[in-house]
Amino acid sequence: MSKPLILPRVYQPKLSLLQTERAIKQVKDYFESNLAENLNLTRVSAPILLKAGNGINDNLNGVERIVSFDALDIKHSKIEVVQSLAKWKRIALGRYGFNAGEGLYTDMNAIRRDEVLDNLHSMYVDQWDWEKVISYEERNVKTLQAEVQKIYYSLKTTEDYLCNIYPQLDPILPREIKFITTQELENRYPQLTPKQREDEISKEFGAVFVMNIGGNLVSGEKHDGRSPDYDDWNLNGDIILWNPLLERSFEISSMGIRVDEIALLNQLKLSGNEDRKQLEYHQGVLNKELPYTIGGGIGQSRLCMFLLRKAHIGEVQVSVWNDEILEECRKANIPLL
Repeated sequence: MSKPLILPRVYQPKLSLLQTERAIKQVKDYFESNLAENLNLTRVSAPILLKAGNGINDNLNGVERIVSFDALDIKHSKIEVVQSLAKWKRIALGRYGFNAGEGLYTDMNAIRRDEVLDNLHSMYVDQWDWEKVISYEERNVKTLQAEVQKIYYSLKTTEDYLCNIYPQLDPILPREIKFITTQELENRYPQLTPKQREDEISKEFGAVFVMNIGGNLVSGEKHDGRSPDYDDWNLNGDIILWNPLLERSFEISSMGIRVDEIALLNQLKLSGNEDRKQLEYHQGVLNKELPYTIGGGIGQSRLCMFLLRKAHIGEVQVSVWNDEILEECRKANIPLL
């Protein structure tokens, strides 16, 4: 079921296995520090397990099966492995007493059993999850784009830092990131699929933020799916880079301004999920008990893969792969950890 791998014609890793392991830590330490400073974030501890049934776990596109189990000493409740922390973070911001302009970040580790494996996708997901309190008046495109630019600045400075340490790596990120909506993309490339549109626009500009993901376009199709109960589909997007090694677009982050009470009701109705309104988290949003926030996730292994010019995510993280992927990587001189 895994997708065909993208295999560079001639691949020679720019870093040895030992250099790669050292560089992974350097990337993570440097980027994490910059991200926290630029976005005014405080690191907090986060769960890998949640109780099922309260609406806090992320439903992603709504079709993925959550990894769950029963536990000996937890009665009458299923335990779920997190898929992301989009909703948990918003609750934590209110509980910890963060003020507007302040936020948190954490290491998020998840298992996504229904992930289709390829160069970029693993069943093991590791990312920096972050969330920040904003005022109701700041729920607008200007706020969204300002935070994107801060994240992109952290990406660019991390690339410069790494290239100074390892001269065999050359900087490739452009100075600025391009902003474009999914409807503008459809208007620009009406004959292409959403993925092909992302390939074309990222190849042209090097780095783009594709906005407004989740709702239907003029064509009646979605650019991509989004859970209806965390991002506001009119105020969200993905940071996408052009990967010249793989010759394809490369999503590094999904983020957005979170739903308010109006957007939540509208998106639950559009997606046919109005039954969720009674869940604990959703009641917190509808009753204005949770702060207004902006947040997202930034792939840790994805970032390391991109900056270290790796052909497969398994070169920067240890996971489980099927026999076909293992054999293809062996033949293509791609050393998986």
